[in-house]
Amino acid sequence: MANIVLVRIDERLLHGQIRITWGKYSGANTIIVANDEIATNPVLQAPFKGAAGGEYVVLFRTIEHLIGSINKADKRRHILILCKTPEDVARLVEGGVQFNEVNIGNMHHNAERRQVDKNVSVSPADIEAFKRIQLKGVESIIQHMPESSRKNIFDCI
Repeated sequence: MANIVLVRIDERLLHGQIRITWGKYSGANTIIVANDEIATNPVLQAPFKGAAGGEYVVLFRTIEHLIGSINKADKRRHILILCKTPEDVARLVEGGVQFNEVNIGNMHHNAERRQVDKNVSVSPADIEAFKRIQLKGVESIIQHMPESSRKNIFDCI
């Protein structure tokens, strides 16, 4: 089994807060951005590589590629998986990637979403994805920073 130290949903993906705060807090040395769109577009990857600041190995994987390869990861890799959407996480857990909890960061408000927490807004499709995640025994926890309070998404929706 892979040494996954944190799975986080954050629409911004890899940025300073991830590098400085969550990466250090989790003890990660490898960050995997798991999103089909980003993984297949090198132009979109460039700013994320820069945001890592050279402190981490940064990999970009489609959801299917990650499902097929994660358990081959060297145990010395302490992996932080970043996903853009709850759907990405649901696909990972349904594909057999094992972890106990997903940390929910920024999910921006838009016309389809309603705000349920300071930085988290969800659509009906997001709620369905969180239900699929829960069915696989994975908790979905809103937590903006390591020192912030933790709230189960279902207590907020």
